[in-house]
Amino acid sequence: MTPSIEIKYNHYYSQHCKHLKLQGLQPKTIEAYSRGIRRIAAYFNGHLDDLSQDQLLDYFHDLLDRLSWSAVKLDLYGLKFFYTHVLKRSWVEIPMIKPPRSTRIPDIISVDEAQQLFISTRRLSYRVFFFTIYSLGLRLGEGLRLQVGDIDASRQRVHIRNAKGNKDRLVPLPLKTLLVLRRFWSAHKHPVFLFPNRKRGLEFAHLAESPLDRGGIQVAMKAVVQEMGLKKTFLAIPCAIVTPPIY
Repeated sequence: MTPSIEIKYNHYYSQHCKHLKLQGLQPKTIEAYSRGIRRIAAYFNGHLDDLSQDQLLDYFHDLLDRLSWSAVKLDLYGLKFFYTHVLKRSWVEIPMIKPPRSTRIPDIISVDEAQQLFISTRRLSYRVFFFTIYSLGLRLGEGLRLQVGDIDASRQRVHIRNAKGNKDRLVPLPLKTLLVLRRFWSAHKHPVFLFPNRKRGLEFAHLAESPLDRGGIQVAMKAVVQEMGLKKTFLAIPCAIVTPPIY
């Protein structure tokens, strides 16, 4: 990459990142689209604004030899965003790039397996967290962002904020889950976080400045899954027939 091309690329990449942030995209999407532009620029020695359709076909063909269709799609979407918001050019879809559509039916853990998962999780905060996200059908990040004010006991629902696509939604709140959360909150009494960080122990959990650590939860989940020998995908569990965690 020559100095002049590098200067131009750095300017384009900086603009790309700024536009991604201003569009309010999720951090994972921003990183994926930014990574795509970095990868494309590396492949074409910094050239981004004068690529022909044949060149792009070569790039995506070579990419598919090394990575998955998921990577191809993300790089394609990142490039489309770059053309639209940075270069201010109309985007013409590359007709030969059509990722296959597939419908996967995941394995759902049984009620007995779900029960065993909760029992095998030794740390109380993780045990209640796992029960909550499964009974409400939440993603891990959605569970971590839950706050005390999101629980609407009178209407028996939970306000899920900044879900996929930066959209909010309401989900039903089973009575068993409400009772578990009330008991758990009485143990930590944090004024904001439903699942406060427990680095300083239960006694000082009400002073926590952040929710539970994502990495810690993932490590705990992996350990329990390995201990149980499960290889299934964990999806929402019918809360009405699952026994709540025991304190």
